[in-house]
Amino acid sequence: MAGHVAWGLLFGTSAVGFDPRTASDSSCLLIWGANPSHSAPHMDEHWVGEFPGAVVVVDPVATETASRADLHLRPRPGSDAALAFSLLHELRAAGHFDAVFIDAHTIGADELDPLLDPCTPAWGEAQTGVPQTAIREAAALYGAGPALLWAGQGLQRQPEGGNVMRAVGLLPALTGNVGKPGAGFYYLNSTAGIAGADFAWLVGAELAPEAPPAAVSHMDLADRLLGDEFRSFVAWNTNPVASAAEQNRLRDALGREDLFSVVIDCFVTDTARYADIVLPAASFLEFDDVTASYMNLRVGAQVKASEPEGEALPNMEIFRRLARAMDFQDDALFASDRDLLDTLLGQMNLGVDFAGLAARGSVPLAERPVILHEDLRFETPSGHIEIASERAERRGLPRLPQPSIDAAPAGDRFRLLSPASKWRLNDSFANEAKLDVRAGSATVVIHPEDAERRGIAAGNRVRLENEAGAIELVAEVSALASPGVLVSYKGRWPGREDSDANVNVLHTARKTDMGESSAVHGVEVTLALSP
Repeated sequence: MAGHVAWGLLFGTSAVGFDPRTASDSSCLLIWGANPSHSAPHMDEHWVGEFPGAVVVVDPVATETASRADLHLRPRPGSDAALAFSLLHELRAAGHFDAVFIDAHTIGADELDPLLDPCTPAWGEAQTGVPQTAIREAAALYGAGPALLWAGQGLQRQPEGGNVMRAVGLLPALTGNVGKPGAGFYYLNSTAGIAGADFAWLVGAELAPEAPPAAVSHMDLADRLLGDEFRSFVAWNTNPVASAAEQNRLRDALGREDLFSVVIDCFVTDTARYADIVLPAASFLEFDDVTASYMNLRVGAQVKASEPEGEALPNMEIFRRLARAMDFQDDALFASDRDLLDTLLGQMNLGVDFAGLAARGSVPLAERPVILHEDLRFETPSGHIEIASERAERRGLPRLPQPSIDAAPAGDRFRLLSPASKWRLNDSFANEAKLDVRAGSATVVIHPEDAERRGIAAGNRVRLENEAGAIELVAEVSALASPGVLVSYKGRWPGREDSDANVNVLHTARKTDMGESSAVHGVEVTLALSP
């Protein structure tokens, strides 16, 4: 969410990026804080792997994607904004800023100069650990242009994640890598929205005309449920006991005798174990739907392959029946699936109804690469890229992105990163036995220097602990992790582990600087051999 807020301030939206097909006109792909080898293997193999220009990866972890890149920058976690400013200093010095674009399409670029002036590559090396020669090389590759920037979802999941996203977004804004073939920035493509889908209609916003329902940050979930504010809790298509912060406290909250809990799911998840009622949901193979890629600009048909098992129902039918049982009268709550799908497809103006889409499988929004932001009109109040943001100021945020870094972990603590693994993007399918075999035991990756100092060998059981909880994991010693950084992959169900916990037992409820979202990649822990 921090990334959405940050790029909303800067560009007006975070959900309109670039069409991957424009890569044929690009000279450089900068992948920052994304690991497609794990989270998008199809794109890693068939897009990144076939990219015609230079690939630069910024990631503190030595990922498979990074290993195949032309250049890999490994900043210390929490120093991404400083690295962005150092790259910008070098881009400016080398003459790669696009003065015409800046003057015509940005606001506040001149206010950056005092912040940029001290951020030399030598300063960048001191702040981030990235060699200044590598900073200069990355700037030269990106500055040659046209260039593409892919900012990963994990990049914003740190304490200053919003500021990081604003800082990284300055690269295309100041070099003019926007709205032309081979150039652009990407965090998410809301393909359905780009095509014209009316999301307000889709979620029934007209049923709450005065104000949207109050939201609760998932960072506050355990705290809010532990009190007496709520008497009922519905978990629909999510397993927060596995994925949310403060795992131990959340379990205490869900164990309240006076909390009525309902879980809608295909499986008996960790969260379902606390439910008073489980409503069995149909899987995606058991109902028709429309799918929209959040990278490639394609819309597809999800066609029912079989009837739901047992008493399971599609989510839409579950909610129709709940609405009827609660005596709601609004017609929108009872619309049929086919009416909803055909209306949605009509809004997207794809020229097909659901039957036609099902016959074709999927369709692109256009036959040729789409140049997003080609009109250079942005969804900000000014219609420009707002480098200096009055909206940010009104929210109590800095007017400009800052070249800041996170404080180093205190004492003998480590920064813990918990990204997606090769076998699990998240905790979906974590109950699949074949994936259990492939993933093996839960491990933590320790840099060889750190392991040697603590007398830890590969295969040892070690204990990670902080104020949220503790867990024992199997040590893996590898330079995949940077010194002072531990890596333990997410995506396991606690109830399937011997410890009845997963790495999120260490996830403190620290929020990012924007969007009240998770700063999970800022978690700090101690490390010791298990007794």
